[in-house]
Amino acid sequence: MSFCDKVRSGKFIVTSEIGPPKGTDVKEMLDDAELIKGRVDAINVTDLQSSVMRAGSLAVCHLLKARGIEPIYQLTCRDRNRLALQSDLLSASILGIENVLILTGDYPTLGDHPEAKPVFDLGSIQLLEAAKVLQSGKDMKGNPLKGTPHFCVGAVVNPGADPLEPEIIKMEKKVDAGAQFFQTQAIYDIEQFKKFKDSAKNIKVPILAGIVLLKSAGMARFMNKNVAGVFVPDNLIKEMEGAADKAAKSIEIAARLISQLKPLCRGIHIMPIGWDKKVPAVLDAAGL
Repeated sequence: MSFCDKVRSGKFIVTSEIGPPKGTDVKEMLDDAELIKGRVDAINVTDLQSSVMRAGSLAVCHLLKARGIEPIYQLTCRDRNRLALQSDLLSASILGIENVLILTGDYPTLGDHPEAKPVFDLGSIQLLEAAKVLQSGKDMKGNPLKGTPHFCVGAVVNPGADPLEPEIIKMEKKVDAGAQFFQTQAIYDIEQFKKFKDSAKNIKVPILAGIVLLKSAGMARFMNKNVAGVFVPDNLIKEMEGAADKAAKSIEIAARLISQLKPLCRGIHIMPIGWDKKVPAVLDAAGL
């Protein structure tokens, strides 16, 4: 059963993600992906995450596909105009990559080439619409395609956005534009997520709750201060501060959050942020 079939079926879905290397040596990245092969339903491949220059998502998705791992191709609006975005979607389809997660992308000033010029020719909703149009057999200008791509297209949502109403409205627009599933920003506050779910109760598209592994109390405080919509409660920060083994405590917290989130959503998306080798332990601890 493909990832898209699972999205349609009502199955509880588990995804994780890997980041392409800053260079051409892909061995460690592929070894990390093999650790969870068969244990997750698909693996996201990030697209220059945090605006840091790395190898491309499309090439890595192709490598995963060749190893029998179903990839989710992340595609951001930041670096390409509408010509290149449509071309990359067609290229993904030619390579047999069907799952696409469409994002706006972080601003270049956050990354390691802050002088880079942003593009943002399309927004995420417009790019979702472009993917939908391509699947109808035409490009954005109505020109016919020779061969039609087929995608399972996803989008992102931030349950901790404040105010929340604009985020729900944007979510509804993404569904109208063709989004078939959502992956969320990191969730640490279960009550906050419950409020989001209540506000989004009319949206019937599967939502995969995001889990980011905490590495330290300092990381938690940094996210609270700098990452919009992410709130790490004080009790979790204190747990991390008092832990002798930070990694073990992080895995324990992630498993606990997953257990609390499972009844509230259609799936879990694990974002290890460099701790890729710890994902199997998170899956074990969470009973996934």
